[in-house]
Amino acid sequence: MAEPAILARGVRKSYGTGPAAVPVLRGVDLTVAAGEFVAVLGPSGSGKSTLLNLLGLMDRPDGGELRLGGDDAAALADDERARLRNSLLGFVFQFDSLLPEFTILENVTMPARIARARGLTAAPFAAAESRALELLDSLGIAALRDRFPSQTSGGERQRAAIARALANAPAVVLADEPTGNLDRGNGARVFSDLKRLARERGTAVVLVTHDEAEAQTAGRVLRMDDGVLR
Repeated sequence: MAEPAILARGVRKSYGTGPAAVPVLRGVDLTVAAGEFVAVLGPSGSGKSTLLNLLGLMDRPDGGELRLGGDDAAALADDERARLRNSLLGFVFQFDSLLPEFTILENVTMPARIARARGLTAAPFAAAESRALELLDSLGIAALRDRFPSQTSGGERQRAAIARALANAPAVVLADEPTGNLDRGNGARVFSDLKRLARERGTAVVLVTHDEAEAQTAGRVLRMDDGVLR
């Protein structure tokens, strides 16, 4: 059987030390297959963002097992975690986080530029640019390639952020309230685009959201309750 894109067993995380330590994740178990779309619901403070930070290799668990694409992510050194984050993961946040001084196309190719600068890939940049243009076209915003973020709408910027997340052909996309800053119409379109592109590319998606209606269209819905996924 193929390795799952994400495998977490008994993952724990607390903040603080000693008697003042506050447990946030109390033994999270999560398996996500390639191409699967999983939504995680839960109120503020339930541990959703902490889980996403651990899956995104922005933080380390205190205990338990965490594997991404078969790699023991919890045990890797910092430079290997950076390599894995660039090659394996894509991120979409509530705010698009596009760099204002770069065009839409330049923003989408930024992960490839970073990978080349760090010696993480020897692939020609032209291939990355071609892939970026294909993604922009599939999202209906190819005509905006030479515009700066300030010259586009919120929905257009968020679709560009999805293209950027998929630019390095990641195995996993982590999405933190990706439609939370958009009106209902634009939010529905962005969510639909993310689902479609992930399905077409076999990319696993973990989406954190407060939106019950949005979550129900995912392939699987989990709820974070007192630091445990149910």
